[in-house]
Amino acid sequence: MPGRVLMVQGTASHVGKSILVAALCRIFKQDGFRVAPFKAQNMSNNSYVTRDGGEIGRAQAVQAEAAGVEATVEMNPVLLKPEADHISQVVLMGRPLLSARTKDYFGLKSQLWDSVSASLDSLRQDYDLVIAEGAGSPAEINLKATEIVNMRVALYAGAPVLLCGDIDRGGVFAAIVGTLELLEPHEREIVKGFVINKFRGDINLLTSGLTWLEERTGIPVVGVVHHYRDIHIPEEDSVALDLAPPDPAGRSNPVLDIAVVQVPHISNFDDFDTLAREPGVSLRYVESAGGFGKPDMVILPGTKTTIPDLAWMNRQGITEAIRRLHRDGTAVVGICGGFQMLGTRVYDPDKIESSETEMEGLGLLPITTVFSGSKETHRIKGRVELDTGLLAGARGAEITGYEIHMGRSTGEATGEGLRAPFIVDDRSDVPVTAETAQEGLLDASGRVLGTYIHGLFHNGGLRRAVLQNLAKAKGVSLPPAAQDAAMDGEYDKLADWVRSALNMDLVYEMTGLSRHRDLQDQIDSSGESCGGASGGASG
Repeated sequence: MPGRVLMVQGTASHVGKSILVAALCRIFKQDGFRVAPFKAQNMSNNSYVTRDGGEIGRAQAVQAEAAGVEATVEMNPVLLKPEADHISQVVLMGRPLLSARTKDYFGLKSQLWDSVSASLDSLRQDYDLVIAEGAGSPAEINLKATEIVNMRVALYAGAPVLLCGDIDRGGVFAAIVGTLELLEPHEREIVKGFVINKFRGDINLLTSGLTWLEERTGIPVVGVVHHYRDIHIPEEDSVALDLAPPDPAGRSNPVLDIAVVQVPHISNFDDFDTLAREPGVSLRYVESAGGFGKPDMVILPGTKTTIPDLAWMNRQGITEAIRRLHRDGTAVVGICGGFQMLGTRVYDPDKIESSETEMEGLGLLPITTVFSGSKETHRIKGRVELDTGLLAGARGAEITGYEIHMGRSTGEATGEGLRAPFIVDDRSDVPVTAETAQEGLLDASGRVLGTYIHGLFHNGGLRRAVLQNLAKAKGVSLPPAAQDAAMDGEYDKLADWVRSALNMDLVYEMTGLSRHRDLQDQIDSSGESCGGASGGASG
């Protein structure tokens, strides 16, 4: 029989749906079930590359990792990558389909739904349980008629819905009740429980509100999940950068200061999570020239729209500020779109990313970039080739990561002091040639590094070498490195945290699964159902 489906929807964006799905994926994995995440449509510039070169939302890759399974494009069949106001690149089944304005996108919904429903059906054939995630709110009246990610998915799969609200923002009771009021009766019927997320303080102060909510709606509160600080799971939305405290780890007196430029269309910002967790390191996101101060390193991150974000940097005075900091000895690193910005010029003759066809770069590396119609999306394994500047002491260190870019950058990497810092030994979906094995560029000073590799600083040996070299140049001592926390341990901590907060007996009752896997095998083999959402898909 097809796998069951449990769906997590929210009263709004950024209420904690993605993290809750990751936690449930790990909980059911721990309990012996084959479980997979699913999000029909994701809107994010934080993306990931599957083993076969497909592009999906980073959150679904995180959830798949929590579930202990390989991420596939079926887990996120539709990915929208915002390029400008009202325009997004539509990635369908891992490959770019087109760039569409909001009004034109609705005309694609029939085609997209075919891929959504087929993907969910496929996952249900391979897994005992699919944890589906909604997007935004299911009560967006102006979008409901054509939506393909919230109630339409739940109704198609016959899935019970957990409705999640964020109490940290305030107004959680109004948000939950208001959401229910705006749903159709048949939609309200499949909302089987509430989760209150990001709670701080004494739970006893919340009891009367929970009682009122249950009496008002007739729907149980499945749990109250407390806010946490010491569990490190990548965030999905860049809104997290605006909400994050300046020193999330509570460290004082950092010896190194790293500034990341928060461009308007920043992508894959979790590239820098590990830097933020290093003892002695302060990592800040900067949106103006005056916000830099005197950092030890400036990072230009990935971006979905290189030329428009470069133009924004020019208007903000950021490009000139970076040039000035570089002249004064600050190290500069560019990742993907940031790498392209470090060159002399960026060309977009076919207007792939914007209406601007070319723009001058920062001129810190001797490369030019030209955008073409095809996107490079690869998982990579390689090693550090150089032993100088920022990379001193790192030669031979193994690196893993992934590439996602439209532009092709070319230039002289053979002049005096100019060499490719990395060698790629394996691109999971394409052969590696002698030419394509050389990756990135390090300037003669060793202080300007550019690369297309996302996740570079998640490689502990390289990351620690870069920080040690910054500290040495500054004449300070870096505190001992924190033990690199294996993500497996972080997912287990998250699962324990959420499991202790939820009524898991009630969750299991909703899914129709038995908490004892051996009993579930007997039930499945006999063709019996233990209740809940066990029915097959219906249109």
